[in-house]
Amino acid sequence: MILLVEDNASDEKLTLLAFKKCGVANDIVVARDGAEALDYLFGTGKYEGRDTNVHPAIVLLDLKLPKIDGLEVLRRIRADVRTKLLPVVVLTASREDEDVLRSYSLGANAYVRKPVAFAEFAEAARTVSLFWLLLSEPAPRGSS
Repeated sequence: MILLVEDNASDEKLTLLAFKKCGVANDIVVARDGAEALDYLFGTGKYEGRDTNVHPAIVLLDLKLPKIDGLEVLRRIRADVRTKLLPVVVLTASREDEDVLRSYSLGANAYVRKPVAFAEFAEAARTVSLFWLLLSEPAPRGSS
C-alpha cells in the first residue's frame, strides 16, 4: 500500500492516473493534509482503530500542505520508533533549495520534483514505484 499525502485535487488525480498507467497494483490511500496523514499513520482521529502494524510500503509526501506542513509530517514520522524507518519520498512542485536541504536533513529517502508534463510525470511515477516497491529492500519489522 502507498500513502499519498497530497492536498491538490489535480495533482492527486494526476498521481493516481500515472501509477495506474505504469501498472502499480498497490492500493493507494490518500491523505489530503498533514494532520490526516499523521492520523492515518498513528491510528488517531478518523483512523482510530486502524491496525497501525500495517504500514505503507512508501509515503509520497507533498511539502506545501494545510494544517501540518510536509516537513513537520516528516519530522514526526522520523521521531516515532514505529515509523522512523518508513520510506518517505518527498513528491513536490517546490524548487526551493531550502526545501530540498530540510527534507534530507529531516530524513527523507528521496526528493522528487513533480514534472509538469504528464508523460514525464508518468515516467517519474514508474521509476519511483519500480525502485521503492520492487527493488528496495525494506527494513525488517521491529528494527529501530
